[in-house]
Amino acid sequence: MRKFIFTMFALLTLGTLTVKADKDYVITMNQLPAQAQQFVKNHFPATKVSYIKEERDFFTRNYEIVFADGSKAEFARSGEWTEVDCRYSEVPRSVVPAVITAYVQEHFPDAKIRKIERERGGYDVKLSNKLELFFDKNLKVRNIDD
Repeated sequence: MRKFIFTMFALLTLGTLTVKADKDYVITMNQLPAQAQQFVKNHFPATKVSYIKEERDFFTRNYEIVFADGSKAEFARSGEWTEVDCRYSEVPRSVVPAVITAYVQEHFPDAKIRKIERERGGYDVKLSNKLELFFDKNLKVRNIDD
């Protein structure tokens, strides 16, 4: 009986923690890390912010900014950008490393960069022509996917 009660208590506690762990809060620009605020000022100066969301999980905290034009930017807890997604326009060139921009212009001159994600192994870039490019940490193309 004791094992049963202990097991039920443990499951109830774990369930409660799991429910509380995944929370999203709407925040203001002033509540963003300074690095994220500067990113918005530098790369999206004329774009109106629709809302900003802080996403909390057990061990992580991320931020997401959604702009009025449908674009969005995601940031790590430190304020460093992790993803920029411009569905209906082009990712600002000032965000994309120059080597990636040059590669796309040379090999896909009619394509625009719609999305860029910074990952541990490098950069994942999605183009308007539906191609997806993966660049490693040294900015060398490692994979092209359609």
